[in-house]
Amino acid sequence: MNQPGTRLVFRVTAPAVDVNEGTRPMKSRIAVGIAVASIAVLGLTACSSDTPGTPGGAYGGGATTPAESTTPGTSTSAEPSVTPAATGASLVAADSSLGSIVVDGDGNVLYQFDSDTQGGDSSSCAGPCLANWPPVHGTADAVTLDGVTGTVSSITGTDGESQLTLNGWPLYYFAGDANPGDTNGQAVNDVWWVVTPAGEPVRG
Repeated sequence: MNQPGTRLVFRVTAPAVDVNEGTRPMKSRIAVGIAVASIAVLGLTACSSDTPGTPGGAYGGGATTPAESTTPGTSTSAEPSVTPAATGASLVAADSSLGSIVVDGDGNVLYQFDSDTQGGDSSSCAGPCLANWPPVHGTADAVTLDGVTGTVSSITGTDGESQLTLNGWPLYYFAGDANPGDTNGQAVNDVWWVVTPAGEPVRG
């Protein structure tokens, strides 16, 4: 039992510690951490360089086809839905709501362009215009006629291939005609017309 006024003093002696103990493992862990971080950064850099940039434009750089314009010579559309005639083309007279008109051997409707010169030796549809109005390819000596009475000839189209003419008018398809018998190109901008078996434009 302690006497009054006596203070107790306790001495705690800490064990000796090597100041270098744990230093080496800590340094190793830091070095490994730096190495891993460096590898991660290099990996991200490599991935970034392999990934193409985001296409610009409202249409994703052309991944989506723009709405078709019907302005002659200025439109940009998808590939035509109809298949242009081969060299051994057929011109056929067919009944329609517009009267008797000319179609190809598959029933695809053919058109005339007012900007062309009747009886001329060239087409006025070039560049972007051809995307909407592809020429009817063929040669006059190889074409098959069924009910067509107009004079059939050919010119060198603006795509460099032989293009059929009827009554002096170069003939075209319309990309907006999805099926045989469609006449969606009729009266577009008041310059594109279906033609009669005689090769006359059906205007109006």
